[in-house]
Amino acid sequence: MSAEEITSSVETIEIEAEKTLEEARNRASEIILRAREEAGRILSAEVSLNEVKGERERIISRAEETANQEIEGAKKKAAEIRNITGKKTGKIAERMVNIITGAEAG
Repeated sequence: MSAEEITSSVETIEIEAEKTLEEARNRASEIILRAREEAGRILSAEVSLNEVKGERERIISRAEETANQEIEGAKKKAAEIRNITGKKTGKIAERMVNIITGAEAG
């Protein structure tokens, strides 16, 4: 495998990791937006103001918690992808050195 192929492979994996993070951020934004819309509907209903404020805060809190969990999950997945990439790159580099030096592959 050439250095260009390795670089291309690593770049592809990093792009996938970034895309995963971006998707999680987008889902988190959508969750928060829906929570705010729901809070707005609650506010427009004929309910006591204190009940509405409490419910709004609970909805937003749950939405933010869910969004944060999505982001953390995506970060972990991206880190795993990067870790795998590092290991594969190291193995490929070792193999290339062995080929160049004529050493036996281990």
